[in-house]
Amino acid sequence: MLNGKKIVVVMPAYNAEKTLRQTYDEIPRDIVDDIILTDDKSHDNTVAVARSLGIKTFVHDENLGYGGNQKTCYREALKAGADVVVMLHPDYQYPPKLITPMAALITSGMFDAVLGSRILGNKALEGGMPLYKYIANRILTFIENNMISQKLSEYHTGYRAFSRAALLDLPILENSDDFVFDNQMLLQAFYFGYRVAEITCPAIYTKDSSSINFSRSVVYGFGVLGTALTYMLQKLGLIRSIIFSRSGRKLTA
Repeated sequence: MLNGKKIVVVMPAYNAEKTLRQTYDEIPRDIVDDIILTDDKSHDNTVAVARSLGIKTFVHDENLGYGGNQKTCYREALKAGADVVVMLHPDYQYPPKLITPMAALITSGMFDAVLGSRILGNKALEGGMPLYKYIANRILTFIENNMISQKLSEYHTGYRAFSRAALLDLPILENSDDFVFDNQMLLQAFYFGYRVAEITCPAIYTKDSSSINFSRSVVYGFGVLGTALTYMLQKLGLIRSIIFSRSGRKLTA
């Protein structure tokens, strides 16, 4: 509990056997009430390791994709009664100790969503982010900020926290099951007026860190631009997209 609110950490996992234990060991258990891992049909022993650690584990019968995995994460966290849900990748790329300040920004009532930014503090390259990913991140962020009139340092971090109210209200079931899910969900939060904060997050890249290859990064980049364009055109009243519609499919508690 933190400020009387239930904190649930969710971990969307795919082949995270080598890094899961280290990630789990650094989760601040003094404020985290529950930990949920959803396995997207891994080919290694991720599920066995998770269960040996006593983590509540859900396993997909088939691979649903990164976005599809997150949908399961958030659904199960809401079922568990979460007031705040923090998504932590189990590949140890993001420091689990930041769960406390991220959750606190939401339980304080000041924000509805919090991002752990690898760009704030200029630590991304020092932490091992590949140069082409860093450059693409900065370019896409610059373009997206201008297209949707925001000022984030980055849109592409996988370290995120959301309030229960936001998770129940955003039509995230309309989003992609692929990597662009993250971007769609964030722009939905902006579109519907939720308050988004960022904190500095020094990320660590190792050979065991999960990462998409160059070709999938290109697909993701075009997906990001497409989402931003859809957002902008809908704000102008020129189109109507289901991902920015109150009638879109939502999670239930």
